[in-house]
Amino acid sequence: MDLLEAYRRSLAEFVDRVEQVTPGQWSEPTPCPGWDVRALVDHVVTEDRWTAPLLAGRTVEEIGDRFDGDQLGDDPIGTARQVASQAEVAASHPGALDVTVHLSAGETPAADYLHQLVAEHLVHAWDLAVAIGADPRLDAGAVAACAAWFTDRISDYQLGLLIRPAVEVPAHADAQDRLIAAFGRHPDWTPPA
Repeated sequence: MDLLEAYRRSLAEFVDRVEQVTPGQWSEPTPCPGWDVRALVDHVVTEDRWTAPLLAGRTVEEIGDRFDGDQLGDDPIGTARQVASQAEVAASHPGALDVTVHLSAGETPAADYLHQLVAEHLVHAWDLAVAIGADPRLDAGAVAACAAWFTDRISDYQLGLLIRPAVEVPAHADAQDRLIAAFGRHPDWTPPA
């Protein structure tokens, strides 16, 4: 699967789970310590807001603090849909994946940045699904593409404290459970009783 298709599918997986959040679930806990459902969705929407300007060559300094604070407003579901659509358009623009993106961690090839976003959307789609009781199964092709990319980056992510330590899973665990576990989540996570 090519990168852009994996990205599109990861966006769709995340937005699908956001659309399933009911009004009473925004304050429910998630597998992300300290984040309820609204905070998790806000985090991903904020990442999506950064996508278009970063792929257009803007620097973190140029963007400044415009994406600080709550990004969801009064219509979190509509906002998540709209922002994901804008991010997809930016990534689909001819030549967008051939540029260098100016991240806070340094200059990064746009293709690598998009791989990071695939992981972000898939893992947080899973987080959201298990938090709200939705189907946590993710697109198998996007999971495989993400896992292939992430395999060589696990130690970098752990050293940078970007993820929690990996969780051990049985040898027979499927690709999705292995990916979720590599990102420090227990595939059998359920909300606290």
